Amino acid sequence: MAIKLFTLIKSTIMDWFLKTLKENYANFDGRARRKEFWMFVLFTWLIYVAISIVGGILAYISSILGGLVYGIMGLASLGLLIPSLAVGVRRLHDTGCPTWYIVFAFIPLINLYFLYLMIKEGDKGPNEFGPDPKESGDGPNPFGNFPPTPDDSTFRNNPDA
Repeated sequence: MAIKLFTLIKSTIMDWFLKTLKENYANFDGRARRKEFWMFVLFTWLIYVAISIVGGILAYISSILGGLVYGIMGLASLGLLIPSLAVGVRRLHDTGCPTWYIVFAFIPLINLYFLYLMIKEGDKGPNEFGPDPKESGDGPNPFGNFPPTPDDSTFRNNPDA
């Protein structure tokens, strides 16, 4: 039971991460809901923690192997820089803030205001940056029928009816 729950959570988080990478890699236009932003951040940190653990173990065995793994982590950081900025900007757009507010993430103490904006619920309905992502045509859930909900045919006794 716990393994199924872990697999379900892992695949859901990873789906949001991959959706951000595939569909919006360098897309600074539009809006991103809180869930998209925080699932991207969570999966990114899970990647960094996993690579750090492997790097630490390999660095204990051999400094060359550890350095190689930490070099790969540096490349992954560079590869995730643009999508991280893009999802942050789209999240700012969801709260009605301009693009340049992304600078707040890099200023000590003022980054707490940036964190507040990332936690804050987005504007309801369309704003100047686009339609509400929660009210888009694909509904509140971009993964279709997840969690699965049975249709009427599932509960029929007679399959011919």
